Amino acid sequence: MDWFREHPDVKTIRVAAADLNGVPRGKRIPARFADKLLHEGTKFPYSVLNMDIWGEDIEDSPLVFQAGDPDGMLLPTERGFMPMPWLEAPTGLLPLWMFHPDGRPYEGDPRQALARVVERYKAAGLTPVVATELEFFLIDDSGGQLRVPPSPRSGKRRTGAETLSLRALDAFDRFFTALYDACEAMDIPADTAISEAAPGQFEINLMHQADPLKAADDAWLFKLLVKGLARQYGFAGSFMAKPYDAWSGSGMHMHFSILDLQGNNIFDNGDEEGSDRLRHAVAGCLEAMPGSTLLFAPHENSYDRLVPNAHAPTGIGWAYENRTSAIRIPSSGPKARRIEHRVAGGDVNPYLTVAAVLGAALNGLEDRAEPPPPISGNAYEQGLAQLPATWGEAIEAFATCPQIKRIFSTHLIENFVMTKRQELHYMAELSDEETVELYLDTV
Repeated sequence: MDWFREHPDVKTIRVAAADLNGVPRGKRIPARFADKLLHEGTKFPYSVLNMDIWGEDIEDSPLVFQAGDPDGMLLPTERGFMPMPWLEAPTGLLPLWMFHPDGRPYEGDPRQALARVVERYKAAGLTPVVATELEFFLIDDSGGQLRVPPSPRSGKRRTGAETLSLRALDAFDRFFTALYDACEAMDIPADTAISEAAPGQFEINLMHQADPLKAADDAWLFKLLVKGLARQYGFAGSFMAKPYDAWSGSGMHMHFSILDLQGNNIFDNGDEEGSDRLRHAVAGCLEAMPGSTLLFAPHENSYDRLVPNAHAPTGIGWAYENRTSAIRIPSSGPKARRIEHRVAGGDVNPYLTVAAVLGAALNGLEDRAEPPPPISGNAYEQGLAQLPATWGEAIEAFATCPQIKRIFSTHLIENFVMTKRQELHYMAELSDEETVELYLDTV
């Protein structure tokens, strides 16, 4: 409430929760109800967190007509009120998550799914430390063809990738300055920005958090911010996995380590290889990877990114300091020993992705699983077992994966499978242009 009291000019509030696709669902409410919202929350139908990418009910969902479409309770998360810098009028945002009326967490809420994994870690005396790297495109979608927007400074369009180019960053300096100011106002710990491997593509790292819920909140809010703020500058900010056929797509790489009760990194054994527990966590991630692919690549367009030699992993393997592998152990000092999971696209729901990765790692720790030997060289040429190559294959792998059933509730698994099967069915009716239009701003 502190932020809200410090801004008496705020006239309206948005309350929002993430649905299974990560799309914000919520309401616009007059600011005079702020105190009531903070203490009592509000109500949505449970089905609102289980809509398809068009915002339509899931056909034959037990949450809708069969149950009478009942309400769940939406209560504020720990974040409280924050600004929405991409709107013209001063506006407050209150992030929410869903509970049953009797106070039990609603298992179909993706943030609750991550909280469930965090509780498993707490029970084991462990704390994950998580950071994300988010890639996105700035796109001029005002015409019939997607293009790099003209620089607000020079009015010119740069058509090359310009990897790690200061010129590409400086061309959009006004946007990035506003973005960093907005991140500070929203308590999103934005760190380094770089230009990436495709025209108009950039990456911003979010700093590590010893709180996976905060790290996932940061990623979800960052995506809302980039998309909203870009429109103020006359272009789209898109986390779509693959907007351009000829260029690499966008990922959300996730770094994590794990602390014990004494604050020691359990992956650190003083050498470059890392501890036995690092290998166990890697093994868990590899074992769950086929079933998790639907969470890392949740949309039809996601599979255009997961192709060989396009800077996105396709094989199920791990390596030290090797960006062609699905799991990379970056070079670092021993105390910073960590795992980088590189499969997820920029179009993911951060809550489900963080839950899937951390849950799989904990499965491996619990089982004391051993991974295959780390690879060296080009992972695309190693003959590795492959990720599901199509959306349909990924849906079926997720639906039947025993590792996924250890991480997520049956209720969430069933809801997500129904959602994706419905989307798969109706996406067949869309042209390529309609597909891009659907995903460009939505995900």
